Amino acid sequence: MSHVPYPLSTDDSCGHPDYRIFCNNNQLEFRSLDGIFYPIISIKNWFYRLVIRLPAVASDSCTTMDYSVEGFYLDENLPFNISKRNTVMLLNCLERLLLSPLNCTSISLCHRFEDEMEEVMACKGKLCYTYLKGTSYTSHRIRVHEGGWSAYTSVVNINSQLPTREWNYGIEIQWIPV
Repeated sequence: MSHVPYPLSTDDSCGHPDYRIFCNNNQLEFRSLDGIFYPIISIKNWFYRLVIRLPAVASDSCTTMDYSVEGFYLDENLPFNISKRNTVMLLNCLERLLLSPLNCTSISLCHRFEDEMEEVMACKGKLCYTYLKGTSYTSHRIRVHEGGWSAYTSVVNINSQLPTREWNYGIEIQWIPV
């Protein structure tokens, strides 16, 4: 993925400054508002979207690497937002969230993910929920916090007919065309 399409920019000499991404050790990365760098998996310029790799979930505590900054945040002043094609699963949730409108049924995709993915063994048996991101251009965060949930995962354009290992994991970010 060496080609960075306009308006994305890796330095001041090309692209648009509001569409800044970074290149560290030959890896394109997206920086969150809190300064955490997430590797870019793909860029789909014709759809104005890019997909970043999810933060790792600690195997011993079921927390994501961005837990200390309360999850993934985008700068609301930049032309990026979280795509509505993301299905976000909240992991390691407190029981009181059962009363919320989030999907926590035993047949939810989140429980299927929890049952089939060995990588989240620390989250096993804990409550989790599935939801689609909003449909507006104002989705700028995926939050984790003490007193709620401490980890999350995201699947882009989920296909529930596929085995969970074949889902497209990542966070899809879209940008507003220049």
